[in-house]
Amino acid sequence: MVAWKRQLILFGGFHESTRDYIYYNDVYAFDLDTFMWSKLSPSGTGPTPRSGCQMSVTPQGSIVIYGGYSKQRVKKDVDKGTQHSDMFLLKSEEGKEGRWVWTRINPSGTKPTPRSGFSVAMAPNSQTLLFGGVCDEEEEESLEGDFLNDLYFYDATKNRWFAGQLKGPKSEKRKRRRGTKAEPEGANKQECEEASAQAPLEVVREVITEDGTVVTIKQMLTAPGPSKQPQSDEDDSPEEAGGPLVEPRPRSNAMLAVKHGRLYLYGGMFEAGDRQVTLSDFYCLDLHKKDQWMVLVEADPDTQEWLEETDSEDSDAGEGAEGGEEDEEDEDSSEEDQEPQHPVVTPGEQFADYLSRTEQYWVKLARDDAGSEAKEKRVLKEAHAMAKAFFDDSA
Repeated sequence: MVAWKRQLILFGGFHESTRDYIYYNDVYAFDLDTFMWSKLSPSGTGPTPRSGCQMSVTPQGSIVIYGGYSKQRVKKDVDKGTQHSDMFLLKSEEGKEGRWVWTRINPSGTKPTPRSGFSVAMAPNSQTLLFGGVCDEEEEESLEGDFLNDLYFYDATKNRWFAGQLKGPKSEKRKRRRGTKAEPEGANKQECEEASAQAPLEVVREVITEDGTVVTIKQMLTAPGPSKQPQSDEDDSPEEAGGPLVEPRPRSNAMLAVKHGRLYLYGGMFEAGDRQVTLSDFYCLDLHKKDQWMVLVEADPDTQEWLEETDSEDSDAGEGAEGGEEDEEDEDSSEEDQEPQHPVVTPGEQFADYLSRTEQYWVKLARDDAGSEAKEKRVLKEAHAMAKAFFDDSA
């Protein structure tokens, strides 16, 4: 959602229920004067349904939408995710109130690689800034994320992307130039420049989680092209790879804000195997100098958390087991004993809270009764009715 004149413009998103999900590509406007929603129907071909896309307002008053994520079911219990990298312009037609039009655009320059979970903020000169994210590599039964920590800028005036490469501390560069005693000359010098410009730099980091698990993160960085001082390219690369140039570790879903030309970055998450590790470090970058990140709050491995998914069905079974008489039986007999024992209603609990807590249990029960071919709406309606009947009886 973005603020556009006296309106808030909202695009897309997704909704996930117990058994299904749906992605949207519709557009709504919220009038800040009347406090009323209205649905827009732009002409032209717009983005396909998606969530998590970049949305920003250009200096010309149009709205840019970039990227996003969606998934679709390819067969039973198998979903395929898509990380979108297309870009669209949503523009209000002049002299026609409430009339909007979609236009697909193809910016030039160095475009971000496909990813999701990236963060967006408005940089100085009305440029859109994009940071980090994760590129999911999906196979039939596995999903592995390649986390990123790079910067990109989109200039709407020029319709161009460019990478946000840091210059590094000036004082260190001066020292390195003073220490250079010999430089390649002629053809050799040119060959060195070309090799430096083309050879990618592999940066390897090891992240240690709270339980001692070591996660190795590899990132390929493209070396900057030849400049007026080619010797600094060769001198910088090994030393920067060694660690003097401070930068946030790769992550997705970081918090971004820009104030007085400074970019502030907080937290985010990365995955360590099956664990999602949350971060609480804090960085700042001067967007005018673009020299180096400043650490405001360092990452403390002792305070990092990993979020473990819990099986809601196991949780419901556990609630049923609280009132059971035989807790130490084998798994099969335990399930048989607990199945007729519905999740208990706690004293003073409202039905809405009870349903939210136990919905998956009732849906499973309703699906078992109705069969796997039953429609989702019918199953959900039956599940809610069963839950309401039990709740009323308990009350």
